[in-house]
Amino acid sequence: MRRQVKGAQVKRELLPDQSRELLRELHLLTREGNLNADTLRKLKQVNHLVGLLRPALEDVQGRHASPVVVDAGSGNAYLGFILYELFFKDAEGGGVLNVEGRPELTQRAKERAGRLGFGRMEFQTANLDGAVWPERIHVLTALHACDTATDDALAVAIQKGADHVAVVPCCQAEVATLLKESRAGVDDTLSLLYQHPWHRREFGSHLTNVLRALTLEAFGYQVTVTELTGWEHSLKNELILGRRVHRDNRRARVKLEALLATYGVRPKLARLLGVEPAGSTAPAPAAEAPDVTRTPPA
Repeated sequence: MRRQVKGAQVKRELLPDQSRELLRELHLLTREGNLNADTLRKLKQVNHLVGLLRPALEDVQGRHASPVVVDAGSGNAYLGFILYELFFKDAEGGGVLNVEGRPELTQRAKERAGRLGFGRMEFQTANLDGAVWPERIHVLTALHACDTATDDALAVAIQKGADHVAVVPCCQAEVATLLKESRAGVDDTLSLLYQHPWHRREFGSHLTNVLRALTLEAFGYQVTVTELTGWEHSLKNELILGRRVHRDNRRARVKLEALLATYGVRPKLARLLGVEPAGSTAPAPAAEAPDVTRTPPA
């Protein structure tokens, strides 16, 4: 039998203004109002992320009449429902778009939103590389979007001029493969960091997220990399937060291009945004170039 968290312990895990009714509807609380070990882990993770996103939500709601929040790869839409209840349920405008590739999850979430009366929640069944996006996105989140799906989410955030972005990457495999195939003249000592397959996976995962953070900086974001929750909740808990403050950052762009050249990799995010390694003569594909002409948020 699963150990349950009850009463006052449950109350300590709830955010202010977070209703037990919604958490029961999401099956995070039992009918008796208790939590088991699995749902406690999920609630802690989502609520921790909500706390970190609060300044971003308050920022866009203060500056935009109808801010658009996108949860990319939303799964069961736990995050979307909790954000809607806390920030949009009683607001006059704005809403949450949840994009998920599994139709059964989208349908279930649609029905749940209908029962709750969350009229400005929208749902789209699509993989991130084939979704139809709003013309303007103010906040974009991607919680555990697997491998290059995180790159798809980041590219959309940059292309749509999102004021804020928050991603928790998952299962980064692409760069490890690129490192194996790379013919870059990496220093013999440095190449020892990824000589063995296990180390290559780990180093490739780290390099992937360094490149993602640096890409956000190159396109005008102020970036913070932190931990989403403690290790007891998930091994995939690196959180990349970005706040758009400039149109672009040439110094960061030069560092990004140099890093790509050093390791001889060009991952999906770089390809989507037309970023080339330093010294490359190949032209950036015009169709994939992001819109960076939008003025930065006030």
